Amino acid sequence: MLEIDGIGKRFGQVQALHDVTFAVPPGEIFGFVGSNGAGKTTTMRIVLGVLEADVGEVRWKDAPIDAEIRRRIGYMPEERGLYPKMKVGDQLEYLARLHGVSPAAARSAVEHWTTRLGIAERRSDEVQKLSLGNQQRVQLSAALVHDPEVLVLDEPFSGLDPTAVEVMSGVLRDKADSGVPVIFSSHQLDLVERLCDRVGIISGGRMVAVGTVLELRGGSTEQLDVVGPPPERWAAGLPGITVVSVEGARTRVELTDGATDQDVLAAALTAGPVHEFGRYRPPLTELYRDVVTAGVTA
Repeated sequence: MLEIDGIGKRFGQVQALHDVTFAVPPGEIFGFVGSNGAGKTTTMRIVLGVLEADVGEVRWKDAPIDAEIRRRIGYMPEERGLYPKMKVGDQLEYLARLHGVSPAAARSAVEHWTTRLGIAERRSDEVQKLSLGNQQRVQLSAALVHDPEVLVLDEPFSGLDPTAVEVMSGVLRDKADSGVPVIFSSHQLDLVERLCDRVGIISGGRMVAVGTVLELRGGSTEQLDVVGPPPERWAAGLPGITVVSVEGARTRVELTDGATDQDVLAAALTAGPVHEFGRYRPPLTELYRDVVTAGVTA
């Protein structure tokens, strides 16, 4: 288990991290989300030892992270950390060797990951001659060539086309299925919602929510979507509901004071045909906005 335990970090007068705590068990994909400057990259750099926490500790398998453990972590920084004039294949093999991989195993790993990520034909090209999307694929290959025990990825999907996103998503799912804990940051919340087992939301250097999307929805009020007659014909006199929004024929209502979904359906049917009816499940984008807003106003 990768454990981030109460870490704090100050830069001059700015307290960048406040008691940040969460854990990523083996086989889990953990989405780390927050606005620019919220503390995601600082946290990841502390995990990798690029920065040192002022307080708190990072542990892997109950042991504090040291230089030897860091060699077993696959890290992908948001800023590309590649040698622009070095050939792709040579660079990946070199990086694998830095992690202690034998020459033969390094060559095999380079062949495997460049093929898997769709850049096998670019192994002889200099990195600077690749598109930004292909450079991103090389960067992910660099995080994988030494068969890491942990993956820490900062904005890995940035600049990728939909096909590349699917390929990279499949790689991360496969690594997690093999028992590797995966943590990645992203501003693409729809992708985080689809891919991650759990999500951590950081705001102002504080972890304001951690859990599955279902758990994050647990604090939401119950809402229903009704596609049918206009709400003025059935909702106005119905106790225990509040109309949240009306978009065309779709009315969203919030249940309060003991009202049930069957009460809403029965009332709507008395006013005309109902074409769609069901619970509204807020997406991660909406949950994120609500959680961050609540943290700011608290």
